[in-house]
Amino acid sequence: MTQPRPEHPRPQFVRPDWLNLNGEWQFELDRSDSGLERGVQDRELLQHIVVPFAPESELSGIENVDFLEAVWYRKTVTIPAEWSGNDAVLHFQAVDHDATVWVNGVEVVRHRGGFTPFSANLAHVARPGEEATIVVRARDPHKGPQARGKQSQLYHNHSCLYTRTTGIWQTVWLEAVPSVHLRRPRITPDVAGSAFHLEVPVSANKPGHRIKAVLKDADGEVATAEVRADLDLAPRLTLQVPADRVRLWDTTDPHLYDVRLELIDADGNVVDGADSYAGLRSVGINGKAILINGRHVFQRLVLDQGYWPESLMTAPSEEALVRDIELSLAAGFNGARLHQKVFEERFLYHADRLGYLVWGEFGDWGSGVADTGNDNQQPTASYVAQWLEAVERDYSHPSIVGWCPLNETHQLLHDRITQLDDVTRAMFLATKSADTSRPVLDASGYSHRVPETDVWDSHNYEQDPAEFAQQMADLVNDKPYGNTRDGKPISLAYDGQPYFCSEFGGIWWNADAAAAGKDGRSADSWGYGQRVADEEEFYTRFAGLVDALLDNELMFGYCYTQLTDVFQEENGIYNFDRSTKLDVPRIKAVQERQAAYEKD
Repeated sequence: MTQPRPEHPRPQFVRPDWLNLNGEWQFELDRSDSGLERGVQDRELLQHIVVPFAPESELSGIENVDFLEAVWYRKTVTIPAEWSGNDAVLHFQAVDHDATVWVNGVEVVRHRGGFTPFSANLAHVARPGEEATIVVRARDPHKGPQARGKQSQLYHNHSCLYTRTTGIWQTVWLEAVPSVHLRRPRITPDVAGSAFHLEVPVSANKPGHRIKAVLKDADGEVATAEVRADLDLAPRLTLQVPADRVRLWDTTDPHLYDVRLELIDADGNVVDGADSYAGLRSVGINGKAILINGRHVFQRLVLDQGYWPESLMTAPSEEALVRDIELSLAAGFNGARLHQKVFEERFLYHADRLGYLVWGEFGDWGSGVADTGNDNQQPTASYVAQWLEAVERDYSHPSIVGWCPLNETHQLLHDRITQLDDVTRAMFLATKSADTSRPVLDASGYSHRVPETDVWDSHNYEQDPAEFAQQMADLVNDKPYGNTRDGKPISLAYDGQPYFCSEFGGIWWNADAAAAGKDGRSADSWGYGQRVADEEEFYTRFAGLVDALLDNELMFGYCYTQLTDVFQEENGIYNFDRSTKLDVPRIKAVQERQAAYEKD
């Protein structure tokens, strides 16, 4: 069998010695979550699965879309003998939702959260040249509070909720590291100072150790810096870029510098080394404007759900990740809201490489509806922990121009203070503490409850372009359109922040359904508002909605719903399988004219 997803899963921090563990694993369903009591962890499992595809997906070989309360995985690998002298670290890029991992019968790590990576050093249970039997239990209850994103709590898909993902759904891999080693760096670009500031954590401080960083471009070495690594757990250093080697990263020239990091001992030997990259890019705010490298760059974003028919939240291949960005660019978008999931790092690598603007987001749609009796995605402390893991993982990617920890919260204003209010503020403050270089939107659409939020936005699926334009027009009077609930305000007063309509459109169109005379929503066809009568009406409506936002000189961008159809939600620019649905050049022509915001 050809190994699925063989590429390095962490392209911004690469060591030479690593082993991809994707492919066939033993697998077993545990419907009553009693496996631990039954000793499942100590025996061979009954089925086989193809990792990293979730058991609900076709590519996994299981394709079971029932509720999977718990699942088990087992695989025995030999740690390469040539790694002698190093520790083997076991990495999981994402396991949904509550994972416990044993190696050779010893529990090595637990992790809660289906979107972020975790690791375990195996030095105390398996050394190079030895076998390691890895056993994973993933619990994923379909009821109760959990950050699920767009995963359906019902047995079936419905409206804009989709097939669940359980268990391992991103790459599993081993990596060789020395006992004292580099940890993942934070790389902060400084356009004003023509420099990169690096914070490079180390696992321990050893006398005489130092860190060396080298910045390179296509013409060779650009800058170098060294710092002692025997005093601080996170040594800091600066790579100063000479004026004649400065090249900014932006949408038209996504230039990336190579970064080489080395940990050097007192005798001058390289103890550990890793390769990374960085883009010299700034994000600033001036009044209602969000500036990229000091320029008014109108953000023509598309909502990207990141689902595929055959593999669900996991991209079926590296090429599929690239293709989604290329399809978006071909339609005239220059970026995306990475919606309701933390996307694979490989996607961000290609966004960096292709100059594609993205807003990083967490998967927590629907928080704040406890008063309806639905506890689906009620926030807990784990929300903050998981979100900080995501920010830490993705901090150094230049393509990310903003953070959005929550989506469509809608607690009532002037009501009691709720747990969601606390979590909203905690996630906002935690993001600002973790990253001072990017704007943070407290919650996309609906309730803005953090008075100092950097950005204000709304979600508006009005389908009449004239009515939509009127609703959006009052931004000039500092009275932007804001979402309400039962006609009541759910946000604190607008305070002049940069504003954009971060969800609009969602034009419902399915040519086959229209030809069959199916006018209403059904289990296999759903969209926003009244479906257009024909394709020509789609273009007219699309142009009218987009024009209303392009003509607003105070709006820094928009986000159209959405890139592709997803299962029954049929409002994409492309079909779910990425085949042609509409006249893409015509869609692009509507968007590519200069926005009022971009005019001098």
